[in-house]
Amino acid sequence: MATFQGILLIIQFSFVIIGVLIVSTTAAAPQALPNCPDKCGNLTVPYPFGMAEGCYRGNAFFVNCSQATDPPVAYLTKNGTVIITNISFAAGELQISTFIARDCYSSSALRTRRNSPVLRLPSPYTISDTKNKFIAVGCDTYAIFKGFRGTEQSITGCMSVCNSLESVDQNSCSGVGCCQTNIPSGLHNRTVTLDSYSNHSGIWDFNPCSFAFIVEETQFKFSGNTSFQQLNSTTRLPMILNWAIGDEPDPCDVAQKRQDFVCKQNSKCVNPTNRNGYICQCLEGYEGNPYHPDGCQDIDECKDPNLCNHGECKNLAGSYTCLCSKGYKLDSMNDKSCIKENPKNNSKMTLLLIISLSVSIDLLVLFVGISWICCGIKRRQYTKLKEKYFKENGGLLLLQQLASHGGTVETTKIFSTEELEKGTNNYHESRILGEGGYGTVYKGILPDDKVVAIKKSKGGAPTQSDQFVNEVIVLSQINHRNVVKLLGCCLETEVPLLVYEFITHGTLYEHIHKKRSSLSFELRMKIAVETAEALAYLHSSTSNPIIHRDVKAENILLDDAYTAKVSDFGASRLIPSGQTEIQTLVLGTFGYLDPEYLQSNQLTEKSDVYSFGVVLVELLTSKMALSKDSCLTSIFLSSMDEDCLNQILDDDIVNEGNIETVKNVASLAKRCLRVKGEERPTMKEVAMELEGMRITAKHPWGTNVGFCPEENEYLLGSLDSDAYVLDVRGGGGSSSGLTTGTGYDSMQIQMLMPYGDGR
Repeated sequence: MATFQGILLIIQFSFVIIGVLIVSTTAAAPQALPNCPDKCGNLTVPYPFGMAEGCYRGNAFFVNCSQATDPPVAYLTKNGTVIITNISFAAGELQISTFIARDCYSSSALRTRRNSPVLRLPSPYTISDTKNKFIAVGCDTYAIFKGFRGTEQSITGCMSVCNSLESVDQNSCSGVGCCQTNIPSGLHNRTVTLDSYSNHSGIWDFNPCSFAFIVEETQFKFSGNTSFQQLNSTTRLPMILNWAIGDEPDPCDVAQKRQDFVCKQNSKCVNPTNRNGYICQCLEGYEGNPYHPDGCQDIDECKDPNLCNHGECKNLAGSYTCLCSKGYKLDSMNDKSCIKENPKNNSKMTLLLIISLSVSIDLLVLFVGISWICCGIKRRQYTKLKEKYFKENGGLLLLQQLASHGGTVETTKIFSTEELEKGTNNYHESRILGEGGYGTVYKGILPDDKVVAIKKSKGGAPTQSDQFVNEVIVLSQINHRNVVKLLGCCLETEVPLLVYEFITHGTLYEHIHKKRSSLSFELRMKIAVETAEALAYLHSSTSNPIIHRDVKAENILLDDAYTAKVSDFGASRLIPSGQTEIQTLVLGTFGYLDPEYLQSNQLTEKSDVYSFGVVLVELLTSKMALSKDSCLTSIFLSSMDEDCLNQILDDDIVNEGNIETVKNVASLAKRCLRVKGEERPTMKEVAMELEGMRITAKHPWGTNVGFCPEENEYLLGSLDSDAYVLDVRGGGGSSSGLTTGTGYDSMQIQMLMPYGDGR
């Protein structure tokens, strides 16, 4: 009896051992380090993350599992407030839950609640630019998103306007009730700010609040009034963060040689796009945690009963193969499956080999002949396609118009696609000068070594050829020393390309805000006068006045002599039809946009005056038109009303000798920024006033102590070209006038009558 009980005990013990072995072979690969917890509520926390001392790689990967709630909540880093909802080491991503920004008003248009949430991330975490979107929701809303990549600041935003619930697009975030924009890559922190144009007056009954947030793109879909209601009771939304190991610019090449390299066995090192550091991924055929000391484990594909029909599955490291049964062989097209053998085929192998050799030679000859024919056909098709685009874009009409105008537009040239492709090295990214809402501008070098700027517009609706040709003719006739010259166009592409003269010394924005060079007050006045004269010329030079539509510091270029050159004056006139102005103007003109445009959706000559007024304020203060959570115009107008202008002026350019001129310029800028366009001066009046201020601030013979070298060179040139000639008009009640040399088209400036007729 005792012997029987001993045998039974041994059998039971054997089953226990077998059960343990089965469990150990089927259990999931370990995620956390040995003896370390790997669960915080429903969240799995894999290494290099950890929740206890010795369980994580560096303080940045510590997960603070708070037991204050049920279930527990995981926070990023020891003192962090960022809630982690998912960790992916395969993609190097974290899903977090972050606060949304909101701006609410009462029925009396009083603000009742406003918050601007800030997110600061330690290295190596950045906000994903591929998985997230910046979205603003509301009917009287503009939202500003500011982020930092190191010390480099990025500002973007969007605006959403609607008058009634019925006008809201219920299924699209396209600017009516909802707007969205992409996020710059590599940002370590962000601030979201909301504001309103009219304090939600008139729409309070259905939309008292505006909302803005960065959200994982797949986790939010705008649905009109439903979204308004849901966001009223929502405080957090999911966002995706990127993370990586290390901070080297070429991490895999460097990290693999170091002792602290973290990618373990059966894994590979990967350099994610737009991200410093590296991540680890299991090799194909393996699974598990590539950061864990045990590395990635082999996947036993043979557990799938559907593999290797008519054969035995043999598991290999990272793969498998099939041992085919008798009468079957491995499929030549798929070496992981077995197919039935055909004995008759073996007897024909020799004959087939001979036939195949002869056929191969014939096919080779045939292939060479067909390739030559195909190349010829493709060349002819490409030529026909260029001819088709040329006709559709109005090429024949343009040739007719150029011939009919005789020599008046003889400088206008029609370029070929090959000429521009060669000049830009096939539009290589190293030739990019800038990008905007209308497209990309490239630096091109023509066969005669002339340097030009080539604007390649974004694809859109078909161009209205007759309107486009008329605009090219009009803009080609613009000949002003302070306007960038349109040299010609290329019509052999789907969307026409525009070719402009190349300006060498960058933009006014770069010189003022990025400190490319120091601009004295006198030189800033010169730039302001030249810019105003250019805009006045565009408003009055033809029978069809040209409204610039995008006046801002970035569109004022400077040459080597610091002469101002207004660019993009015709951009909005030559964009493809079908693109609404609200789409092309929203982000490019934040801080410069005429308030009347928001009411009428119509831009006028007085809209250019408003935008130029913002540029004047930038010249006086060296502050950007839009920064942080406020607009420069609001700060400037408040300082003027409160008589504290000196608090926002740039101390580096203002002194006792020019303070009166500065105040006069500020007063002129204030008039340009009046809400009603009819109360603003014209650009001609602005140009004349500025020139009068500039001249009265100088010595009668044109010298001025403190001019920068560039300004002295400009003002003290030869008497024949740039010298000023005093023209005193006699008689009672006459005014002293001043005429300029050829540099100002001989326009007479009335010093004592800023609103004179300019004759």
